[in-house]
Amino acid sequence: MATSYQSPGVYVEEVDRGTKPIEGVGTSVAAFVGFTERAEEPGRAGATPASLVNKATLVTNWAQYMSKFGGFVEGAFLPQAVFGYFANGGGRCYIVSVKALGADGGTPARAALPAADAKGDSLAIGAKAGGAAGNDVSVVITHQAAEGGEAKEGDSFTLVVRRGDAQAERYEGLTMAGVEAAVNTASRLVQVEVQRRGGKVAARPAEGTYALAGGGTTALTIAPPQFQGDAARREGIGALEALDDVTMVCVPDLMSAHAAGAIDLDGVKAVQGAVLAHCERMRYRFAILDAPLGMSPQAVGEWRMDQAGYDSKYGALYYPWLAMPGPSGAMMLVPPCGHVAGVYARVDGERGVHKAPANEVVLGAVGLEVNVTKGEQDGLNPMGVNCIRAFAGRGIRVWGARTLSSDPSWRYINVRRLFNFVEASIERGTQWVVFEPNDADLWARVRRDISAFLRMVWRSGALFGATPDEAFYVKCDEELNPLEVRDAGQLIIEVGMAPVKPAEFVIVRISQWAGPNAEA
Repeated sequence: MATSYQSPGVYVEEVDRGTKPIEGVGTSVAAFVGFTERAEEPGRAGATPASLVNKATLVTNWAQYMSKFGGFVEGAFLPQAVFGYFANGGGRCYIVSVKALGADGGTPARAALPAADAKGDSLAIGAKAGGAAGNDVSVVITHQAAEGGEAKEGDSFTLVVRRGDAQAERYEGLTMAGVEAAVNTASRLVQVEVQRRGGKVAARPAEGTYALAGGGTTALTIAPPQFQGDAARREGIGALEALDDVTMVCVPDLMSAHAAGAIDLDGVKAVQGAVLAHCERMRYRFAILDAPLGMSPQAVGEWRMDQAGYDSKYGALYYPWLAMPGPSGAMMLVPPCGHVAGVYARVDGERGVHKAPANEVVLGAVGLEVNVTKGEQDGLNPMGVNCIRAFAGRGIRVWGARTLSSDPSWRYINVRRLFNFVEASIERGTQWVVFEPNDADLWARVRRDISAFLRMVWRSGALFGATPDEAFYVKCDEELNPLEVRDAGQLIIEVGMAPVKPAEFVIVRISQWAGPNAEA
């Protein structure tokens, strides 16, 4: 309203009386905590890359992941988890690398290149990444002759770096005087060292292909606190507290640490408990947990009930591990959390968060650690162990949709995630209410906006009921907000919803029928 009207005229005023639509928040952003080949921000040639260790970094596709964190590396399951996430329909995700195995993962692969004059070695080439990853690297040397003549000592040469069968880097016009500066500042895979004989530069390398070899891993050293991290220092799982859009949390390399003997089963329980506590504290997140490798169905049930007696509506446990092609082409077993997170994202996009992420094909998996039978799942399902099973002609499917909660109201994953979605959307969409006059007009506007949002949720099929009145209610009136509540500066809004539950058990009753003309 204008502050004063001093002279005759027409005064145009804008009055805010319209609705403030509540927009649904995203539900398909995963966070992965674990080990990577490297962890550095790609920079310009010659610049020192910035470290990404213990920094939550957003990636949106596999190529972007590889540019920052490298590819598959021995001793880490996080790359396979992220690959499975994208393969199954995942989009955006955050990576927290608590350890870059390429940086301290063992001895780097090396190769000595003989000189063209056969008087010793000319170059020593080593992989920048430690461990077995460098064993897949090779270099190709070709000579370049001076114009108009044959190749002779002192002419330039070309160095091609190959990873597997593919060319990764190429450096032309190199000389022995400048090869170190040219390659070491630009290459992400190798570093070279010129070999000198009696203080003189050695001859250029002989033509040929030279494979790097000898890379090996060292014993993995890590403790549960390194996974748990600290929110203040933005480390480990704690690094995720500064993010608002994460909805799923996976720690695939907790299992690689356990498989390497760095963490025992008590340590596994401690880290998984920390993940569940993080999701409960952040309220709108869901933990996807893995069962340890090498357990039979009976052992998993005993571990679930005795050693890892979790009781949380903010997490789910999956078993068994998945078989997929490894970096060398041979089959390897990987924990299922990354693939399952991709299934969550795919179902959210195709059907909605209210659809149980089960009876869905796990893409990228070619086998299972254990083929769980129906009888074995009969014992695991009531414990909240979601089995992944192979069905003839139907592929490998997620065949369970239960949380780790003993509360029947929060038994199903889709119910918990639906409430996460609705609660987060309402919280974000009603920020305008803060410090507004707490009167009947405000109550009416709040009821209108939340009801409009829930009506859209009901139309999507997420709520049970033939009409909106049967599916939900929104209450915000003087009964909930008497004088003493208003004097305390509070506004209380009550929302009730009837979520749809999955048809987990389909019972078909069949009997004999004599037909319509049978005598009574």
